[in-house]
Amino acid sequence: MVERTTCCVVGGSPAGMVLGLLLARAGVEVTVLEKHEDFLHDFRGDTVHPATLQLLDELGLGERFARLPQTRITDVVLPDGAGGVRRIGDFGALRRWGVRHPYVAIVPQWDLLNLLADAARAEPSFRLETGTAVTSLIRERGRVAGVRYRTSGPGGGKGEIRADLTVVCNGRNSVLPAAAGLGVTEFEVPFDTWWFRLSRRAGEQVEQLTRRPGRGRFAIVIPREGYFQIGYVARKGTDSRLRARGIDAFRRDVAELLPEYADRVGELVSMDDVKLLDVRLNRRRRWHVEGLLCIGDAAHAMSPVGGVGINLAVQDAVATATLLAGRLQRGAVRGADLARIRRRRLPSLLLVQALQRIMHADLAGPLGSGRQAGPAGWIMTAAQWSPILRTLAVYLVGVGLRPERAPASARRGVTPEEQFVA
Repeated sequence: MVERTTCCVVGGSPAGMVLGLLLARAGVEVTVLEKHEDFLHDFRGDTVHPATLQLLDELGLGERFARLPQTRITDVVLPDGAGGVRRIGDFGALRRWGVRHPYVAIVPQWDLLNLLADAARAEPSFRLETGTAVTSLIRERGRVAGVRYRTSGPGGGKGEIRADLTVVCNGRNSVLPAAAGLGVTEFEVPFDTWWFRLSRRAGEQVEQLTRRPGRGRFAIVIPREGYFQIGYVARKGTDSRLRARGIDAFRRDVAELLPEYADRVGELVSMDDVKLLDVRLNRRRRWHVEGLLCIGDAAHAMSPVGGVGINLAVQDAVATATLLAGRLQRGAVRGADLARIRRRRLPSLLLVQALQRIMHADLAGPLGSGRQAGPAGWIMTAAQWSPILRTLAVYLVGVGLRPERAPASARRGVTPEEQFVA
């Protein structure tokens, strides 16, 4: 079966769903292909930063989002390498800088994606196809002309979608950028993260992103509705050794790092309950070829430090819709138009990745190998004692160097005074 659309979006990620919604509201025919049957997948990123919260307001979705189960984080603390923690970020201070939502919302990603999908389905030019895995690119006359896919389920089969533009948003493990010949620059990352969950009991409150240091490892505690999502951070390449030690040894490690939760480590039945995130930090040297554009993690894999991956990916999507919706309507998207997306987004990306590399070298890496924080510990000290630096740091993480605003065609019920005053 061969189908036709104006824009084919590969991946029902936050970037993919935001792009699909924005383009559809501009009247562009758009089809989003998601390989899973639904969005219910654990251990995806769940942080929604102030810039994304502002975008939801601009799209008329802020009130619906506020009704979702969520935890709001105002403080960021990090281990100091000496058994304690330091407060290095205060999102609440952003209110004085004109930011409407001075916090990070922790929301199950599937709830966010379902909200975006419901809003997009109200647009006649939008289509979401789940259970549809893209297998390869279609090339014609020196450009990408669409994709081939395979559907799941009893009636599954193969098909093709021809498109004026294919946008790849299906994550860091996507094979499509390499298939398109887009090279990548990788940066060394000294640690990996293992995710698992422990129950969250009535009355247990967490208002800060908490990191607990230990010998050669540390833990990240993220509050979720009904449970805690725990990240166990240790030296990269130790997954096989960790699993060989077995679940009993892992429970002892968790109890040592998080003694307040020691009474529930038995909820980890086997090492199958512990999921490895192979932490990567990279960026594509180009984001496009003729007929194809990569955004989000497909263009730049981010470290979990700061939880900024979703925010950057969504900002990529907004920039893409802003610059390309009109050209897609006229059927006139060229390679030069696609190159503008990377040029527009690159300064923000370079800044955030530079900050992440500093944190890798001077905090996460040394802690993961059992050493003290590195020579840039002065950065943490300065942030701890300087309110301006703390506020600037969380502004760059939560809002960004260049926050993208929803294009006029996508806005619903927003007045000028409700914008950022930054």
